[in-house]
Amino acid sequence: MLDANMPTDQVCLGRKRPVPSCPNPLFLQWLTELRDSAKEKGLKTQYVYQKAINSLKKYPLPLKNGKEAKILQNFGDGICKILDERLEKHYRENGQGPQFSADGSDAPIHLAPSFQRSNMASSKQMEAPTNEPSGNLSEHMKRTQREVRKEKGTKKKREYVPQKRSGGYAVLLTLYRHAQTPGSKGFMFRNELQTEAQPLCEKSFTVPDLGSKYTAWSSVSTLIQKDLLVKTHNPARYSLTDQGLALAEKLDSEETGMAKEHVEQMSEEEDARDGPDVVDLTLEEEEQEEKERCRSSKSLERPATALNVNQARGQISESDAAGKSQTPETGRTAMGWHLPPGSYDIVLCVDVIETTGGSSGRKQELVKELQRNCVTFDIRKLNVGDFLWVAREKVTPVPGQLRPPVGKELVLDYIIERKRMDDLCGSIIDGRFREQKFRLKRCGLRKPIYLVEECGSAAAHLSIPESTLQQAIVNTQVVDGFFVKRVQDVKESAAYLTIMTRYLQKLYHNCTLFCRSRELEGDGGDESEQTANLSCSLMAFTEFNYGAIKNKCQTVREVFARQLMQISGVSGDKAAAVLEHYSTVSSLLQAYDQCSSESEKEKLLSSIKYGKLKRNLGPALSRTIYQLYCTRGPLS
Repeated sequence: MLDANMPTDQVCLGRKRPVPSCPNPLFLQWLTELRDSAKEKGLKTQYVYQKAINSLKKYPLPLKNGKEAKILQNFGDGICKILDERLEKHYRENGQGPQFSADGSDAPIHLAPSFQRSNMASSKQMEAPTNEPSGNLSEHMKRTQREVRKEKGTKKKREYVPQKRSGGYAVLLTLYRHAQTPGSKGFMFRNELQTEAQPLCEKSFTVPDLGSKYTAWSSVSTLIQKDLLVKTHNPARYSLTDQGLALAEKLDSEETGMAKEHVEQMSEEEDARDGPDVVDLTLEEEEQEEKERCRSSKSLERPATALNVNQARGQISESDAAGKSQTPETGRTAMGWHLPPGSYDIVLCVDVIETTGGSSGRKQELVKELQRNCVTFDIRKLNVGDFLWVAREKVTPVPGQLRPPVGKELVLDYIIERKRMDDLCGSIIDGRFREQKFRLKRCGLRKPIYLVEECGSAAAHLSIPESTLQQAIVNTQVVDGFFVKRVQDVKESAAYLTIMTRYLQKLYHNCTLFCRSRELEGDGGDESEQTANLSCSLMAFTEFNYGAIKNKCQTVREVFARQLMQISGVSGDKAAAVLEHYSTVSSLLQAYDQCSSESEKEKLLSSIKYGKLKRNLGPALSRTIYQLYCTRGPLS
C-alpha cells in the first residue's frame, strides 16, 4: 500500500510514453464512431463496422491510408473510401501530410488529436506535479467525442448526382437538351421522353433486366423525390425544376467537354498519322486554297473524328431533319424519331379478346385462318378496336443478350371493330355501340372500319328486329362516316384481314414514317398526300394504346361530354359541337345566367352547328339540355 500523504513527484508508475494497443488508433476511433452511429439508428451496418474493428485490432503494423486497409478481412471499398476521406480531412485540420515514425520508415503513425493531447498531458504530469483529479482527462475525452459527433452531425449533405449512363442521367440530359431547342414546349410526355433518352442509357426504359422487375424508368421516382423533376397533368408531362435544370446543365457540360476532348484526341492521332502539314510557298494562292479544301473534305470523311459536338449530343442537322439523307437505321429528328423505308415490317395486331373467351372454337378458327394465309400477326391487349396494324422496327439481336432489343412501333391509320349480328344487338341494348363509335372517332386514327359478320337466319331470332340492326349499320356508314365491310363468316373475316395486310404492306412500302405526338400535333394531315410524298406522320403504339384506356382518369371536359351523350338524341358529333362553345358545365351555366329571358335560355344551343353538313342542333334538343342542367324539380 502506498501512503496517501506521499508526494506524487517521488513515485512515477507506468511508462513515460503510453503506447496505444492498436498501431492505427485514428482508424480505430473512426470505425468506432461509425459503429456507434449505426447502432443508434438501428442499422445492420453496425455489425460490418464491428467486424472491421476486430480485424484492425489484430493487425500489428501501421497503415499509410485507407486503401492499404483493403488487405484486411471485412474491409471493402466503401469502408476504405470513408477512411481515406476522413484521413484527408484530418491532415487539413492538423497539418499537411502524415506524421512519420521515429525510426524513419515510411509508415505514418496516425494519432488522433485526443491521443496527442493525452500524450502531452501525461508527459506534463511526469515533469511537474499537478493537483488536477484523474477524472479530468476522461471528461476531456468525452467532450472531444461530443465535438466530433456534433461536427459529424452538421456535415453538409452530399449532393445527389445520378450515375453516368443510368436512367436518371439520361432523363435529365434529355429534358435539358429538349428545353434548349428553339420552340420547345418546356415538357415532354412519357413516350417521347423514353424514346429520346434511350440512346443515353445502358438499360432499357421499357423491358426489365433478366431476373429483375425494375427498368431504367424506375429512376424517375427518385428524381421526383429529390426535387429535380416535376410530373403534372394527365397524360403525364415531365419537366425539370430549377435545381434539376442546374444539375442537368452541369452534366451536359461535362459530357460535352468529354466529347470535345475525345474528338480533339482522335484528330491529333489522325493528323500525326498523316504527318505534319507542309505548306509549299511556291504554289499560287488558288492552288493553296484548293489544297486546303481537299484537306477539309478529307477530315469530313473520317468516321471517328468527323463527329461534331452537336451530333455527339444526339442532335442532327436541318438537312437530316428534312429527310434528305437517310440511313438504313432508325433516324431521329428534332420533332421525334422516324423509320426509313426498309427498316420496318407491317404487322397485324389482334386483340386478345378475339382469341380467348366465349366460343373459343370460333375464335381459334380466326387465328388458324390467319396462320394458313401466312399473315404476320401479334396478339396483344388493345384498349380500343379489335384489329389494327403497326409498323415495327427491324432489330438485330445483340450477342450475349437473351432478348433482342425492343423495336419501336408506329400505328397505321387503319383500325377495325368486328361485330357479329348477335354482338351488335347486345351492344345496342346496353349502350356499348354508341360509346364504341365515339371512342373510335376519338382514338386518333383516320380510317376506322366496321367489320360486320352476318349470322344467317339467326338474326331473325334476336331481341331486336333485323330491320333495326340493318338501319344501325347504315347509320354507322352514312351518318357516322365509318367504312362498313360485310362478310358472311369467320373465314371471310380472315380473308379480308389478309387482303388488308397485303394492301398496307404495298401502300407503305417506300414511305418514311415519322412519329408524331397526338397531344401536340392533332390528327395530322391528309394521308393520301403523305403517301404520295412518300412520308407519313403516325402515332407511337404505346401512346395510342394508353390514350385509348376506357376507365382512365378523365378531364372535366370528357366527363361533360359523357353526360351530354346520355341524353336521347345527342350523338358524339352533337356533344363535340357543344363542347366547342362551352367546354365545361360551369361555362354553360354562366352562359345561361347571362340570358335575359326564359325563352332565350331554351334556345341558347339551338343555332350550334354540328357534323359535316353543319346542321343546327335544334330548339327541342337545346330545351332538353337547358331543363336538365337548370331545372331543380322533375323534368316536364
